[in-house]
Amino acid sequence: MTKIIDGKLISKQIKDEVREETRILEEKGIRLTLAVVQVGEDPASTVYVRNKQKACEYTGIASVKIAMPAETTQKELLSKVRELNEDSSINGILVQLPLPKGLDANEVIRAISPLKDVDGFHPQSVGALSIGLPGFKSCTPAGIIELIKRSGIETEGRECVIVGRSNIVGKPMAMMMIRENATVTVAHSRTVDLPAVCRRADILITAVGRAKMFNREYVKPGAAVIDCGMNRDENGKLCGDVDYEDVFPVASAITPVPGGVGPMTVAMLMKNCLDSARIQGIV
Repeated sequence: MTKIIDGKLISKQIKDEVREETRILEEKGIRLTLAVVQVGEDPASTVYVRNKQKACEYTGIASVKIAMPAETTQKELLSKVRELNEDSSINGILVQLPLPKGLDANEVIRAISPLKDVDGFHPQSVGALSIGLPGFKSCTPAGIIELIKRSGIETEGRECVIVGRSNIVGKPMAMMMIRENATVTVAHSRTVDLPAVCRRADILITAVGRAKMFNREYVKPGAAVIDCGMNRDENGKLCGDVDYEDVFPVASAITPVPGGVGPMTVAMLMKNCLDSARIQGIV
């Protein structure tokens, strides 16, 4: 029987663990605070920021929202980031992406102190991950690792195919799966005979942003399928990269969309906020 991997349940488990650890820190007089910077009023970004604030409230982490107008210049945004870097009351800094046109997100990410980079996007964080040093991990891939582990899916010696090579999901995902002793292939739009490559996978992770692209032709019977996609189908209904109904009977385990990978991203952000106390030497 195919196992449905419940991201809502597992994300709640992680947030509950963070809440308990936050409570213990508060008893020691340590109060963690996340600063979220939003430039402009993009509706999707506003929803994401609100979800992060709700998660902070649930876990006992203080949150500060810095709303900046869409007309904000690069210099003004960088100045705000540096101000937050120097503010000892702020433990984590997150600049909500995407930024309005004309702003350089890469420069902004590099400006965030690696000690407060709770998104795990700073080059120093990525470098630490690549050579196995402690540091912040990109939230979505870190959440997928938790989904896999807490669902009892074996990684050691297994073949993992990741479709997508973005800096946010594909590349860090590959490094994390290597650390879990999987044999990793990163596939992408230029991969020759992508279905055949995917059919090698014991664990198939999709992150391409194309609705229902992956049907059973791409899946080896008994594979675990992790769907990072967040798309709309022809009827406007939320769906993933995977054709869930077609793949479900073939897979041994699968994440639904919604309710799979999505909730894990915010949960792991909370975990990174908690880890900031250790990374900053507060505890």
